[in-house]
Amino acid sequence: MKQVNLTVGQLLRQWRQQRRLSQFGLAIEAEISQRHLSFIESGRALPSRDMILRLAEPLDIPLRERNILLTTAGYAPVYSETRPETPGHAQVQQFVQFILDGCEPFPALAVDRHWQLYASNKALLRLLSDIPQSLLQPPINVLQLSLHPQGLAPRIANYDQWREHILLRLEHQIRDTADAGLSELLQQLSQYPPPANARPISEPATEQLVQLAVPMQLQTELGTLSLISTTTVFGTPTDVTLSELAIECFFPADENSAVLLRELAATRIESEGDSNDIE
Repeated sequence: MKQVNLTVGQLLRQWRQQRRLSQFGLAIEAEISQRHLSFIESGRALPSRDMILRLAEPLDIPLRERNILLTTAGYAPVYSETRPETPGHAQVQQFVQFILDGCEPFPALAVDRHWQLYASNKALLRLLSDIPQSLLQPPINVLQLSLHPQGLAPRIANYDQWREHILLRLEHQIRDTADAGLSELLQQLSQYPPPANARPISEPATEQLVQLAVPMQLQTELGTLSLISTTTVFGTPTDVTLSELAIECFFPADENSAVLLRELAATRIESEGDSNDIE
């Protein structure tokens, strides 16, 4: 969302329009008068800090953007941001890693708001063992890694279907957040050429499942895995970093995939230097 030289009222109006709410609708949800809201948006009234936060709640504005609203209005940010150099960052990392390790032997990862890899478990690393190291240098964008011609793309049996799923998901996220960085990512992903072995339809064994969810069918040394992803976000974060983290777990969509994942975990000898994240 463009924020150059905009007042707090103009920013609030942009978010309201982004959420497709009328002034009357937002006023009702925030329990204020429409006249007061109109004055705030037009700049005739400067909202208090509490009023900004009150309006941000029904608009479901991300915490990072709420801080921007506050600073634009001349107030100090309310929500902290745990950076790598801050004391609380290690605790956040440990907590996230605990969740990821709990998903073993199924692959799991944590990503930030731009889909950059934050952490992963060893089950995920086993599936990336043949990816060129040039694609595994941080910062790693997991959507780029998934659709890149030299990434996972050649091994995704239902590439066309999975690509459409990823792009649609990203489009929905852009509508929710109005994030310019995500728009750039979408444009980049859309330009990736398909792998030579891209298939237009899914494998017959998963046709019934496709009616419920879109699986990723990944070819491995032991056979083809059919994986369903689930996304977990933190329910009541008060920290910007934590609010922007999403944990993605890939669970087997059928019994054969569950067996294969357990075999991969049992037969793969961890190489020297194998760790819980990619460096």
